[in-house]
Amino acid sequence: MNPIANIKDMKDIPLDDLEVGMSQARLRNVSKEIDELADSINRVGLIEPIVVIESVDTPGKYQILTGQRRYQAHRLLADTGRLEKRSIRAMVLDRAVDEVEAKVISLTENAVRLDLGRPDVIDAMTWLYKKYGSVSAVHEATGISKKKIQDAVKFDRLIPELKEAVNNNEVRLDAALKAQDAASAGRAAPDPEDAVKLAKEMSSMIRVQQDNLKNSRIDQPDAPLDDIIEDARTRTRVTQIIVTLSGTMHEALQRFAENEETTQDAAAFGFIESGLAAAGYVTETK
Repeated sequence: MNPIANIKDMKDIPLDDLEVGMSQARLRNVSKEIDELADSINRVGLIEPIVVIESVDTPGKYQILTGQRRYQAHRLLADTGRLEKRSIRAMVLDRAVDEVEAKVISLTENAVRLDLGRPDVIDAMTWLYKKYGSVSAVHEATGISKKKIQDAVKFDRLIPELKEAVNNNEVRLDAALKAQDAASAGRAAPDPEDAVKLAKEMSSMIRVQQDNLKNSRIDQPDAPLDDIIEDARTRTRVTQIIVTLSGTMHEALQRFAENEETTQDAAAFGFIESGLAAAGYVTETK
């Protein structure tokens, strides 16, 4: 894989000489709270320059790869007379980049800054996955964790109703994926209402209960959904235990649960279950 383009220059570029590139990772809510960003820049200045390349089609012009909101904020400040010079600080790359590399640079820069909305991150990573063909290739190009890339690819196959529920933090991604499979039982396509209901129920369940609910629905696609849910909750006998962890282990468990978008209870259950199974003490999940 070719190395990412390097920065060859840092300079102030007139706003009228800039255009937003088509490979921006951020596609939604570009103008959201732009007034607040403009006020912040007006007070403390531009903390981070935008990233541009020289336009191939129009000499003397530049295409924005990252920083379109900072660019828009500068235009707002200039149009309202709060900007002394109609220009913005920019890092200029040393060569033109193709659509894939532009998307990599935009996604990586935004992901590192942690201000890119989840739908945009997922869209960009899925787009790159389809271009590169593997999770490892996207990881190599962007440095984003393989887990996040895998989740983005999985997210892409969800029906719109479940995507919306995940984006609104109403359900967990793992629950949404299993719920969609369960809601597809005996149908050409998953029933959206059933899928969302199943996902909400599964989001409060541990993995073994999720699996039982999914399998029960697949085995009994015509049974009343409420009966299937109640059976999955009661059929799996769950015993709560108290485990004492060191501060380091607890922090590690918290980080794992956050990265996996699950609860600490569910994460701990998964580690205990897999550990006992690996040691030969579990032969079948009851």
